[in-house]
Amino acid sequence: MRFDVVTIFPGYFASPFGESLIGRAVAAGLLEIRVVDLRDYTDDPHRKVDDEAFGGGPGMVLTAPPVFAAVEALRAEEGAPAPHVVFLSPQGRRFDAARARELAAMPRVALVCGRYEGIDERTREARLFDEEVSLGDFVLSGGEVAALALVEAVSRYVPGVVGDEGSVRSDSFEDGLLDYPHYSRPRSFRGLDVPEVPFSGHHERIRLWRREQQLRATLERRPDLLEKAALSDEERAFLERLAAKPRSH
Repeated sequence: MRFDVVTIFPGYFASPFGESLIGRAVAAGLLEIRVVDLRDYTDDPHRKVDDEAFGGGPGMVLTAPPVFAAVEALRAEEGAPAPHVVFLSPQGRRFDAARARELAAMPRVALVCGRYEGIDERTREARLFDEEVSLGDFVLSGGEVAALALVEAVSRYVPGVVGDEGSVRSDSFEDGLLDYPHYSRPRSFRGLDVPEVPFSGHHERIRLWRREQQLRATLERRPDLLEKAALSDEERAFLERLAAKPRSH
């Protein structure tokens, strides 16, 4: 899979894309990541890509010409699949695991990082982007952090990137629930003991315990997820019993 990241700070990505899971996947040829300097697409002699907003107001605006030029150059590239172009913006659709899986099925995704106070609205009016994506209801200084998060989340679904694909299947949100708790050595630490079930050696008992822990954690921390989760009648009854119990403080 290929990612193109359009940014005014190409150096921002040098270390993250060369480290850990992503770095290994790039080295193995499972991922290709190209960072595009938006300033290479401006006609301004000072490589300027922002300007004041018409009508006044705080901050600067990312101007339309270089953004159009960069995206059109990516789409016109010969010998490469057409990119699905994503603009990273707080006004976009909330990014989630389901969308990460969908993007991972695409051969090429281009990420355009916003900056400054905003972007010239004509990029939207002309439908320059295939979609806008947001990490959540908060504002970053630019789309670079969001681009890093999206590349990592999407890459986990690219075959071979995560060595143990079972790890991906058991991630939080994969079945609409949070992940179950994990424990490792030592069994006892500062008076805190690992529950007995993970040591039982009884695989079905462990599976059921983990599922109950998923349900418990989701009910306590993210009950909103339960509205869309595919649950059995037994699991819903378990949740009802949990919800009926008084909480300890």
